[in-house]
Amino acid sequence: MPKFVTIGYGDREGYDRTPEPLRTEAHAHDDRLRAAGAEMGIAGAPVQVRNHENAGVTVEDGPFQKSALPVAGFAIIEAESLEKAVELVSKTPCAVGYGVVEVWPWQSAQG
Repeated sequence: MPKFVTIGYGDREGYDRTPEPLRTEAHAHDDRLRAAGAEMGIAGAPVQVRNHENAGVTVEDGPFQKSALPVAGFAIIEAESLEKAVELVSKTPCAVGYGVVEVWPWQSAQG
């Protein structure tokens, strides 16, 4: 079955203004996704890693990409199609709580 990487963006303000029953159901939905095999995690503090021309590793704190909302978490889900993946993530806390979720089709790297 196809896999998808999801990136949830959201902030506390949007989450807090979402009615409690909707937040509770969104978390229950995440629990059902995990029970079905989705791997989910909350985003920690990122670092940037560079090793240009294999000449030495440098590490800097902070994200490379910027967005209006902070990254809240990631998941890897399985779904029959992109449309089904969108349906699955449309009920998650970031989507429901005034955030946004990106859905990226997973493509295996060819070595």
